Amino acid sequence: MTTTIRPATRLSGALRLPGDKSISHRYAMLAAIAEGATRIRNFSSGADCASTLGALEALGVPVRRNGTEVVIDGRGLEGLREPGATLDAGNSGSTMRMLAGILAGHPFRATIAGDESLSRRPMDRIIRPLEMMGARVRAREGRYPPLEIEGGRLRSIEYELPVASAQVKSCVLFAGLYAEGVTGVIEPVRTRDHTELALREFGAEVRVDGRRISVRGRPRLVARELDVPGDLSSAAFFLAAALLVPGSELLIEEVGLNPTRAALLDFLAGQGASIRVLRVEQRAGELVGDVLVRHSPLRGGVIEGALTAALIDEIPVLAVLGAASREGLIVRDAAELRIKETDRIATVAENLRRMNVVVEVAPDGLRVPGGQRFRAARLDSFGDHRIAMAFAVAALAADGECTIEGAEAAAVSLPEFFPLLEKVAGELGG
Repeated sequence: MTTTIRPATRLSGALRLPGDKSISHRYAMLAAIAEGATRIRNFSSGADCASTLGALEALGVPVRRNGTEVVIDGRGLEGLREPGATLDAGNSGSTMRMLAGILAGHPFRATIAGDESLSRRPMDRIIRPLEMMGARVRAREGRYPPLEIEGGRLRSIEYELPVASAQVKSCVLFAGLYAEGVTGVIEPVRTRDHTELALREFGAEVRVDGRRISVRGRPRLVARELDVPGDLSSAAFFLAAALLVPGSELLIEEVGLNPTRAALLDFLAGQGASIRVLRVEQRAGELVGDVLVRHSPLRGGVIEGALTAALIDEIPVLAVLGAASREGLIVRDAAELRIKETDRIATVAENLRRMNVVVEVAPDGLRVPGGQRFRAARLDSFGDHRIAMAFAVAALAADGECTIEGAEAAAVSLPEFFPLLEKVAGELGG
């Protein structure tokens, strides 16, 4: 699908976004192995989370959907059944990596595969710890999907992550639910802690000691009533659009403000963005609130080290903002971007160059000088949802109409993206 986007004069109004994708994945997986029926409201509408629900159903878990509400009848810790066919993770690395930890604890063989993009993404970071715990995992060339997992009784381990990854951490902790004793994961830097919070909500014994997170095996997980906050990673695109287009003012309601994710707001505020958090409350351990953003000139900055890990999903749209800032943006320590849905360093650079924006690329990051303007161009999502949305934002500030090839990729995480953008920015152009 090709979408045309006209330059915007301003963005205004209020938005309430669909549920956080990361939290939705975790709630669904834990609900499946809990006892009783868990009701999850404002479940993510994205295709990735639909892949998780489909995989759970194939494992014998009853799932009932009613709009954005999902009810999952848990089978208990060891109640999943052997699937009759290959599990389909679609484009979702989250589904594959985290569900693998649960599959490793079941005494059957299961194969989980994905689409062409996911099949190119390495999985050796989860294969190694799962094999250390006693599971057998076979992969194409030893590291690529599909994964064939032969699980059973696992042993607890202490595992130090070679690279910061919330998904790998979650995989090991989920596998730790099936091990005797305590399984510990040590992170090089702190990553999003949705898994730790969700495990506690369902009744697991979780401890956090600095960079070490541990879970005691063989817990009794109990069903819950849960509300998923709006997705801050999705909100990033609307925040960026409002900051980029003069005269804009947006209120984003009921959005997740987890401190391990809210680095985005801190980073933007540090660049001079006019962002205010109007209300905060806690639900199931997660912070939720309303965020007001107004158009602001940004200074620019540097993303490196622990900040790179915290902002890894937002870097494509932050690169767009960097081009319009005074000093530009430098991104370092982001080699992880090379193995996302696309090589995001390459695809960000390609689209920026099509818009006549200068960008310098490094193996682990990029540099975007500031003070640049966006030229109208024919852009491409390359099948990546975050690239599609980031360059829809850039197109709002271009000097004429832009087209985006493969704009439908946005549906992986936010099917409502273009209608919501049109709601606050006016008619996009078709």
